[in-house]
Amino acid sequence: MRKVLSFLIVTGLLFSLVVDARSQVRDISWGTSAVGSSGHKALVNLAALLNREMPAYRIMVLPTPGAIVTVKGYATGKFDGYYGADIAFYELANDISRFKGFKSQIKRYPVQSFWAYTMEVGVGILAKDRGRYKQWRDLSGERVFTGPLPWDTRAQLERGLQELGVKHQYVEVDLATVGSLLEGGGIKGFIAYTGAETTPPPWILELSLATDWAILNPSKEEIELLKKAGFPPVEVKPEVFKKDVHVDKVLFIPFFYGFHVGLEVPEQDVYKMLTIIEKNAGELVKMDATFEQIRKDMPGIQRRGVESAVNFVPIHPGMAKYMKERGVWNPKWDNRIAKGK
Repeated sequence: MRKVLSFLIVTGLLFSLVVDARSQVRDISWGTSAVGSSGHKALVNLAALLNREMPAYRIMVLPTPGAIVTVKGYATGKFDGYYGADIAFYELANDISRFKGFKSQIKRYPVQSFWAYTMEVGVGILAKDRGRYKQWRDLSGERVFTGPLPWDTRAQLERGLQELGVKHQYVEVDLATVGSLLEGGGIKGFIAYTGAETTPPPWILELSLATDWAILNPSKEEIELLKKAGFPPVEVKPEVFKKDVHVDKVLFIPFFYGFHVGLEVPEQDVYKMLTIIEKNAGELVKMDATFEQIRKDMPGIQRRGVESAVNFVPIHPGMAKYMKERGVWNPKWDNRIAKGK
């Protein structure tokens, strides 16, 4: 009887420990962009890594209509993690554009905790229209799809077009129909973009299978105007599109994207997350070439990302600790480290 009782007690204790261990796992609902986008693909791969290496957390990837939805969702308590870009943080801080009037709804303010890569945006046109359109300003008055309304890629391209005085007609279309609308003349231009200067989104690769399209680069004069406005174009290799885009070089406007969490995730855990990403960057690149920039220079990307958004949102203390250890911290940012309640 004593042996039976001892067995039951030990079994009960083990069961309690298992249940307790499971209860310690924290679920993170992490919002990202739509299925088929660069952001969705990247977070699926990142979450797989973090779920394996950080067993105390269980990340669930939640696609949304666009990254902006995830930033707003975090601020209103709907998500635990978000897909935030410097342009979104700029609009949030200045209460403009997609965030105009949003301040009254904020329950917790976003912070920056991990910058994953740059995104680069530009313009595509039908290949046979190359003789008609020579620069971005030639699209004035034309019907152009600059991306789904919530997307940061759209917001960045619209900023560039606005700086050049391009007054196009925005058309909202389903990603699956961009090619057919281009072929039929329903639109004359569309947003073309890459992640980390290496990877187009899946929907553009699919579009390329049935549609002969070309990159429309800004003219030399437009390039200078963009530089003066603070949006210097970067050069992307044409071959990343896996088709002939009918130019020798591709000129896109870059901005920074990251997968962020707030102060609900402790400093030490964010620090650990960053070190895990850095250690396993090579594995991430094998799954998604978009992570190539962090494989080459993880600390440098964090520094550049913070520089792009330091005046708009605070910095997670875990990120600050990581950057200080890697020698990429600027002491001028000390007062921008986020503090808990």
